[in-house]
Amino acid sequence: MCRAPVGDGANLTTFESELTLLIGAHVSIAGGLANAVERGIDLECDAIQIFNQSSRMWRATNYSEDDVAAFREGIDASRIGAVLIHAVYLINCASLEQEVRDKSLTALKNALRLGDRIGAVGVVLHPGSQKGRDYEECIRAVGDGLREALAESERCPILLEDTAGAAGTLGRDFDELSRLVELGGSERIGLCLDCCHLLASGFEVRSRDALTEVVDALDAKVGLDRLRALHVNDSKMPLGSNRDRHANLGEGELGERGLRVFLSEPRFESLPAVLETPITDAGTYRAEIRLAKRLRREGVANRRRARRRR
Repeated sequence: MCRAPVGDGANLTTFESELTLLIGAHVSIAGGLANAVERGIDLECDAIQIFNQSSRMWRATNYSEDDVAAFREGIDASRIGAVLIHAVYLINCASLEQEVRDKSLTALKNALRLGDRIGAVGVVLHPGSQKGRDYEECIRAVGDGLREALAESERCPILLEDTAGAAGTLGRDFDELSRLVELGGSERIGLCLDCCHLLASGFEVRSRDALTEVVDALDAKVGLDRLRALHVNDSKMPLGSNRDRHANLGEGELGERGLRVFLSEPRFESLPAVLETPITDAGTYRAEIRLAKRLRREGVANRRRARRRR
């Protein structure tokens, strides 16, 4: 569950404390779960996202009760108000190959069970890819997989992430995401929207009016109550390119102007908003998180000025 920043978060200025978007980043669990919290604190995150195991291996990582307790204690003492788990990239719930399907569902269940233990907002999941197989069979396979994984976990939601629209990937628009939610058949299924993916799949999100139309469409087709998280990335590729290539904030097709708009959208209030930009150095990552927070403040101020002019 999301919460307002505590601990170090209590030191925020009055203006910052009014801004409830929880901006943070994907952080490493190298060395143990609790290290992810320390990295998030060092980066000045108000939300963090982690992989529950190696992102490109099937082998699960097992966590002891002490590991989980140390993680939760660290979160409770920090400014971090939300935790996301990103499911590993190998998972393909749309696969019709039995071995891939079995491994995918096992990995998804493992992520959900850890999410239950650490109180995660949700497990972010790429819906899957057809790999040349029949569309209807594949989309129904995703629904079946979602139901099975949720039945074998307790509370943690699955957050389906919108895709950039590359051939064969599922979740490229709100109609498809709505169908996946319906097939999953559970209130524990939500969405995570990535602004890079939205732009790449053909959604114009760089102006207030355009983004308003996009969020209106999301509300009409899926429901805003399903939106639980955001991924904040600039895009190396242009509008409608259907290519998923993350860029550093302000250096891509969204640019600082588009990111101000996205980060200040009023209906995104209280959501975790996690950066996944191509940075490995902690100092530059911290600077980019600060940039995101500045763009958010500037975007909110721009919206306030626009309302006063009406």
